Amino acid sequence: MLAKSCPRLFQGWGAGKLAHQARKSISVLVLLASLTALVLILEDQYWNYIPHNLNAWTAPLDNSEPNQGTTGNTRASVATGAKESHHRVLAEFLAKKYSVSREVTGDLVQMAYSAGHRLGLDPLLIIAVMAIESGFNPIAESVSGAKGLMQVIPKYHADKFEEFGGEKAVFDPRVNILIGSRILKEYLDRTGSLRVALQMYVGAVDDEQDLYTTRVLNEKLRLQRVVGQIPPRATRTNSSPVEEAPSQSSAL
Repeated sequence: MLAKSCPRLFQGWGAGKLAHQARKSISVLVLLASLTALVLILEDQYWNYIPHNLNAWTAPLDNSEPNQGTTGNTRASVATGAKESHHRVLAEFLAKKYSVSREVTGDLVQMAYSAGHRLGLDPLLIIAVMAIESGFNPIAESVSGAKGLMQVIPKYHADKFEEFGGEKAVFDPRVNILIGSRILKEYLDRTGSLRVALQMYVGAVDDEQDLYTTRVLNEKLRLQRVVGQIPPRATRTNSSPVEEAPSQSSAL
C-alpha cells in the first residue's frame, strides 16, 4: 500500500535489490549479535580474573623463610619431647625414693607442671613442697588439720575451695596441688622472698634457722640434678644434713 501511495519513492527499486539489501541488514545484525555474545563470554570468564592477579602482582613480597613453619613445628616437637623426658625421669625418681606407684608420680608431676605454668611458679618447687609435706601421700593428714599432698588446712582457705565444691575437695590431688601452689604464690608475691614465703607456708616465720626452707630447697636441688638443670655435684643450700621424713607442717 505504501508503494502504491508513494510510487516515486520506490522507483528504480526492484525486488532483487530489496532482497539483497535485506540480506545485508540481517548479516550486520547477526554479526553485531555475535560480537555482543563474544564480549559477554569474555567478560564472564576473564573480567574477575585479571584484577585478582593484578592484586597478587602488586602485593608486598613475603620475606619469610619458606621452611619457617616446618622449623617452628620441629622446635615445638623437640621442646615437647624434652619436657616429656623430664616428666618421665622425675616420675621414676620419685617413685623409687618415696615408694609410690610410677603411674601416680607421673600424674602428680603433670599436675605440678600444670599448676606451675598456670600460676607462674617453678613446678620443681611445687614438687619439692609435696615431697617434704606429705611424701606424695594424697590422703595425708596432720594433727593440726593439714590435709593432702601439700598439707593445706581447709578452714583457713575456704574461699579457695568454693569453686571446687567446698572443703571436701581437699583430698583431690589436682585441687590440693593447685590451691597449695596458690597459697605459696600469694606469700611469694606479698613478701618478694622465697625464704619468707616458705616459712609462712609452714607457719614458722619466727624460725631464724629456716629449717623448713632449707629442706624444701635441698629437695628442689635434688630434682634439678635429676632433670639435668644443674651439675651433679652442686652444693646444697645449707651444709647441715637434710631430714628426709615428711613434715607435719601446714599451709597457713
